[in-house]
Amino acid sequence: MIRHTVAFRLKHPRGSKPEHDFLHAAQILATIPTVKNFEALRQTSKKSHFHFGFSMEFSSARDYQFYNEHPDHVHFVQTRWIPEVSEFLELDYEPLNEA
Repeated sequence: MIRHTVAFRLKHPRGSKPEHDFLHAAQILATIPTVKNFEALRQTSKKSHFHFGFSMEFSSARDYQFYNEHPDHVHFVQTRWIPEVSEFLELDYEPLNEA
């Protein structure tokens, strides 16, 4: 199992319509067949300067690769992520008992 996470800040003002539109558009990622347990998250810690996060799981590295190459993911990255995200941190995890 792979848990793919990304923490990020948007270029848009907090609470703005463009912010809402971006987060709504990201829901397309949850529909990619190999994605499990997709979550869009709001940062609550004052220790982090990121405002949002996405988390999702994949059963295998092959499923994760399928997601990365899927046309919906590629389109979202090109048309929404690159133009609208100002900063991000991507972390991918495997459970220690599977390593």
